[in-house]
Amino acid sequence: MPSSSADGPAPLVVTCGEPAGIGPEVVAKARALVPDLPFVVIGNPDHFAGFGVATRIVASVAEAGTDALCILPHDIPGPARPGRPDPAQAEGVISAIAQAVDLAKAGEAGGIVTAPIHKKALKDGAAFAYPGHTEYLAALAGGADVVMMLACPELRVVPATIHVALADVPACLTPDLLETVLRVTHAGLRRDFGVERPRIAVAGLNPHAGEGGTMGREETDWIAALVARLAPELGCVGPFPADTMFHAGARTTYDAAVAMYHDQALIPIKTIDFAGGVNVTLGLPFIRTSPDHGTAFDIAGSGRADPTSMVAALRMAWDMAGRRQERLSREAAVQ
Repeated sequence: MPSSSADGPAPLVVTCGEPAGIGPEVVAKARALVPDLPFVVIGNPDHFAGFGVATRIVASVAEAGTDALCILPHDIPGPARPGRPDPAQAEGVISAIAQAVDLAKAGEAGGIVTAPIHKKALKDGAAFAYPGHTEYLAALAGGADVVMMLACPELRVVPATIHVALADVPACLTPDLLETVLRVTHAGLRRDFGVERPRIAVAGLNPHAGEGGTMGREETDWIAALVARLAPELGCVGPFPADTMFHAGARTTYDAAVAMYHDQALIPIKTIDFAGGVNVTLGLPFIRTSPDHGTAFDIAGSGRADPTSMVAALRMAWDMAGRRQERLSREAAVQ
């Protein structure tokens, strides 16, 4: 349970991400845009210089304030060279994530916000064995079942399959996988978003949700039956044609949508809120959010990085931490 004060949850921890990307810049810029939110960033203090933001070295998360960018020093050797990732920094980037998880699991941090990593640099420099942040965080959590949610004020959407080729989606999309995704999504909506009776809309895999089997049989063979079986427990409905699920009127009928593959989920949210989307990992024993963008090497060091998504990720993590704190307080009062 995160330590907290009467005024709110424990401060957040932010991981530095890839030093050669826009992570340091958007973290520094975000400090001024969330003046009421305490957080510390784990990283090399030198990598956060030059952004016109006051910095302060701290020895613990408890020292986090809002007067400056508070930095918990971490050994990531060498300078941050914009657009030029250094594999020698890989071990430090990875261990910064692990340190953040340790702090969250120990209750010293209210949640984790991760700046973008560069997977090739991590693989080249440290033989990083995970497809990305989500899988590594799940491993650090002991192998928890997790799902990736993309969220903005107008939409929450979860892809059932993520970074797999489109041709491989039908084989990867199994009844067990979809049921796990629905269960984790339902639990996350209740615990972290304060939705007591979640409504989850499920997209079909095929055009027109298969149109009765004429455009694909997954919906008629098993998806519809699975959704119907779980509906009384999880509030899920569908499968629906994906091309009619994301207009403004449709979005008022559900609290989250579960899509079948990566682009089916990400195209609508990036269209609705390209700059402000947040990546949320549901199913972890701690809170984790991230800006919904990558390292953007092409603009790193130019001063043009947009901190909107990082600000949204910080705000969302803080709100989620507050909801967890309130729920724990209610449960403690009942006991």
